[in-house]
Amino acid sequence: MNFLAHLLLSGSSATTPDYADIVVGNFAAEAVRGRATMETYPAAVQRGIRLHRFIDSFTDTHPVVRRTTARLRGAGLGKWAGVVSDVGFDHLLARDFAQHHPLEPLPQFAQRQYQLLHQRRHELPERLQEMLHYMRQHDWLTGYAHPEGLHRALLGLSRRVPAAAVLATGAAAFLAELPAYEADFAEFWPELRAGVEGNGIVGK
Repeated sequence: MNFLAHLLLSGSSATTPDYADIVVGNFAAEAVRGRATMETYPAAVQRGIRLHRFIDSFTDTHPVVRRTTARLRGAGLGKWAGVVSDVGFDHLLARDFAQHHPLEPLPQFAQRQYQLLHQRRHELPERLQEMLHYMRQHDWLTGYAHPEGLHRALLGLSRRVPAAAVLATGAAAFLAELPAYEADFAEFWPELRAGVEGNGIVGK
């Protein structure tokens, strides 16, 4: 799963002890490698890093997601199919955000996340500090709700990673078989949420 899903799965200030630390850790984990690096962070932030890793592991090994990535590989995305799946599922989550998080509109949720992360940006790895600046400036989280935002996200990745040029075609491949991916996401998302709640790091 991509940024929006990770942030939403961090729980809430009402149900999750050390909520802000969990959000920071979950976001920082994108650039935190190994146990030794994780252990340089405070214990509560480490919980967020572990949550991020749990979400990634649960996602990558789930049979529905494997079905999704197999379909994308067949559409020519090769080893980058998982990236397209992650960003594509964030598109579906953002598009139908009111269904998945009815108490808060997506623009409000996005601005709250940006503010929290900006306030604690100096705790993030340097490359994520720079990325957060652009994320806020261009409002990536809200933009995911639109097909154009899905295309921009994958096009940007294709330009930043020399070996990932094929990602420029990722949005078209995902949208070409959208009903199949909508069905995959509808089956997978409740199981991911249940898995996160059962993991015990965040509240319901």
